[in-house]
Amino acid sequence: MIFRALSFYLELMIKFAVLFLLLLCTGSVFAKGTESKTFLVLFKAKELKSWKISLNDIESQFSSFKTRIYTGNSELALLIDIPACEFDKCFLGQFLVETESGQELKLQDIAFRLFDMTESQKNLQVYLTAYEESLQKKKNGKHEKVTPTP
Repeated sequence: MIFRALSFYLELMIKFAVLFLLLLCTGSVFAKGTESKTFLVLFKAKELKSWKISLNDIESQFSSFKTRIYTGNSELALLIDIPACEFDKCFLGQFLVETESGQELKLQDIAFRLFDMTESQKNLQVYLTAYEESLQKKKNGKHEKVTPTP
């Protein structure tokens, strides 16, 4: 009788331990997921003409990612959204782009500038936070100077 009760509680504890470990592993996997990144690639129209490649051709070579092109009065722009990646703008610059003549060139050789918009947004947030803290310190410093000391 006691043996049955012990085996029942032992089985129950093992099931809870397995469940706990499973939840712990699952939680750690979902806790820190890699975030998607957005890259901005700027091109000069004259340089693209000299390489004999169009912005649409470059965009089509990144068809596995979500892309948007912008043309107009300013520089030609290509936005590339890459989900869950672990690389930076230097790695993106190493991507090979094929011209109409079949020549393969690195994106960084064709592009005027490459920007990691996700990193830039984080840096902007850090600067804004630091600026707000400095304003708060100045504001607190002015209040302290105004109050008379006995």
